[in-house]
Amino acid sequence: MTKKDEILELLEDCSSEERREIFNHLRKEFPIHALEADLNTQAEVILEAMARSSDLTMRGIRGIIAEAAFLVDVLQKMEGWKTVQIVGDASYDFLIADNVGQISIQVKMQRREKGVPLVRAGKFVVETQRTRTGKDAAGGATRPYRFGEFDLLAVSLHPSTNDWTRFLYTVGAWMRPRASDANLLEVLQPIPPYPNDDWTDQLETCIEWLRSGARRTIESF
Repeated sequence: MTKKDEILELLEDCSSEERREIFNHLRKEFPIHALEADLNTQAEVILEAMARSSDLTMRGIRGIIAEAAFLVDVLQKMEGWKTVQIVGDASYDFLIADNVGQISIQVKMQRREKGVPLVRAGKFVVETQRTRTGKDAAGGATRPYRFGEFDLLAVSLHPSTNDWTRFLYTVGAWMRPRASDANLLEVLQPIPPYPNDDWTDQLETCIEWLRSGARRTIESF
């Protein structure tokens, strides 16, 4: 039996309080994440700050987690594809490429309201506009997304499934347009509770839809 095995066996006999003390002792040597060194504080302090933050801040944090989950649990498991570095301020979160070409993907969170998933007419909701507002050189609003700014939309279903690995996908050109300007995406888009002809839970399927050139508009609420 190695020393490690002996220690692990001893740990099994320790109480929860004793194991907690050992964990805290080891934490001095082994930080959980490099961010602790960047901010010169422990992960527990960072998490407490997040817990005390406003709802708007938590929305941003959830969005970042969704992007990270999409990268780790979806993109990095796809064979034959590579993630391309994005240069500048793009209108999408990820750019991927295979031997056919590149595809841009925007990742959004399923919309919540008062801490629960927002539901309209039996469908979930995703908000397809930027968080920050501003004006372009011509004086137009920069918050709305225009058709053509990204190829695919990936929506995290964590709010309704409590699972960061669950996403639904559709083609960007299939989104519903605004009644006031057909060049802009409607702010609130409907998401079905399950995959259908407009939405799929397989990114590869959505890529096939995109490259097929099929034209359609997702169902309304």
